[in-house]
Amino acid sequence: MLNIETIREHCLKKQAVTESFPFDNDTLVFKVAGKIFALLSLDGNFGLNLKCNPEKALELREQYSDITPGYHMNKTHWNTLNLDGNIKSQLVFELIDHSY
Repeated sequence: MLNIETIREHCLKKQAVTESFPFDNDTLVFKVAGKIFALLSLDGNFGLNLKCNPEKALELREQYSDITPGYHMNKTHWNTLNLDGNIKSQLVFELIDHSY
């Protein structure tokens, strides 16, 4: 089942990943080599911002209503995944890997 802890564990399995709360206590940020690759909302809206190449980002938004342009991010390079929606866990993990 997809939850905050499974997403956190998947991100932290990757080499040289750090986690922090640089913005507020509701946004868990994952970085590799000092660059953000994932932001996980902890404020009740179960959302995940992930970096994505622009072409793939557009394709994903067209295919999945629960994938939208990155909230508070560069909308060309970031997507927001509504994790309370109908996105399968396997796709979420694949997109985390792509973002990393």
